[in-house]
Amino acid sequence: MLNSNVPLAERMRPTSFKDFAGQEHLVGPNAVLRKMIESRNLASFILWGPPGVGKTTLARIIATDLERVFFSLSAVSSGVKDVREVIERSRSGSMFQKNRPILFIDEIHRFSKSQQDALLGAVEDGTIVLIGATTENPSFEVIAPLLSRCQVYVLNSLSVKDLERLLKRAIEEDAYLKTLTFNIEETEALFHFSGGDARKLLNIIEIVVSTYDPGETILINNDQVQERLQKNIVLYDKDGEMHYDIISAFIKSIRGGDPNAALYWMARMITAGEDPLFIARRLVVLASEDIGLANPNAFLMANACFDTVHRIGMPEGRIPLAQTVIYLATSAKSNSAYVAIEKALEAVRKTGNLPVPLHLRNAPTDLMKELGYAKGYKYAHDFEGHFVEQEFMPKELTNSCFYSPSDNPREKEIVRFLEQWGSKYSKGPKKT
Repeated sequence: MLNSNVPLAERMRPTSFKDFAGQEHLVGPNAVLRKMIESRNLASFILWGPPGVGKTTLARIIATDLERVFFSLSAVSSGVKDVREVIERSRSGSMFQKNRPILFIDEIHRFSKSQQDALLGAVEDGTIVLIGATTENPSFEVIAPLLSRCQVYVLNSLSVKDLERLLKRAIEEDAYLKTLTFNIEETEALFHFSGGDARKLLNIIEIVVSTYDPGETILINNDQVQERLQKNIVLYDKDGEMHYDIISAFIKSIRGGDPNAALYWMARMITAGEDPLFIARRLVVLASEDIGLANPNAFLMANACFDTVHRIGMPEGRIPLAQTVIYLATSAKSNSAYVAIEKALEAVRKTGNLPVPLHLRNAPTDLMKELGYAKGYKYAHDFEGHFVEQEFMPKELTNSCFYSPSDNPREKEIVRFLEQWGSKYSKGPKKT
């Protein structure tokens, strides 16, 4: 076993830009964030990216480089009181500080509205410089007034080149690993299971090393890495290694109409500490992609579930999540809207920017009218049933059909409506 209680990932945490791997578009020479740091004029910003790509590390390096007082809070364990205490300490110490302190908030997307509101005044008046870190789209999770006061920088998963650099540095520079002998034959599996996450890469190295006896040569190849991880799957998965497999099983269970399996996979995610809003977002997508027009209420319910979970949090949020999962799993299914937009997008990719037919163009000026804009357009409300036979496609796509109704009661009604006017859907719904 490694002879240190400090995890390898923490021992290898970079303390300067020299050792920081990846994100060249932000911190490389002449990159936007690097320029702001070099100017010494730091503004508040949010780092958005997947786990293990250096958000926390980057915030610490910036604070060190600029010699700023650094406060750190986690949205998981901190409340409004903690935020206000940091702000008060910053204000009371301002006369002794030549630069504004940095407040780093990890997982800022988990802050409630009231917690984010508590930050607003201090960010706006310059009491603190806020650096937020999030794995979720800040457009959805950060309140608009706070988001408008912060620049958002997107961090990417680490490339193979970045992971190679991390592996080399760990073996050559870590006080313990550099005393061992390594035989690196292959790295594909090592990097694949890392998934562009530096923390996972170093955790895997730690797991592999821990399976060898002192004095043995550490062999790293694809088979060895996979075998070692399978034997240590609980250790490796505690931070969500099977994240994508479980969410896939969850979605497929709902799609396949099995509420019991769907509840089981959701319980697995909740127990593992998955963000409940991630689960709720997936339900919103599924309600459109897999249920769609077969039951439009499913989309409304999924949206209501997301809003409710966002407001009340956990553990109470598990109840509306379960209710929505059961409703969606037992609902009629249709992917016709999903298929239809994919067909339309493919048509656009193939045909490019086709001109809008003249009769459909806007004609706000006399010149446009003289050129034939809007000429021949039939106003649907002037016709029986507010329906008119008219070509709305570019002439190159005349009679194209992207939407094929599925065979469910709701879409059968849509077919009857369209058939009433002798439309292109008169052949009826497809069998699915």
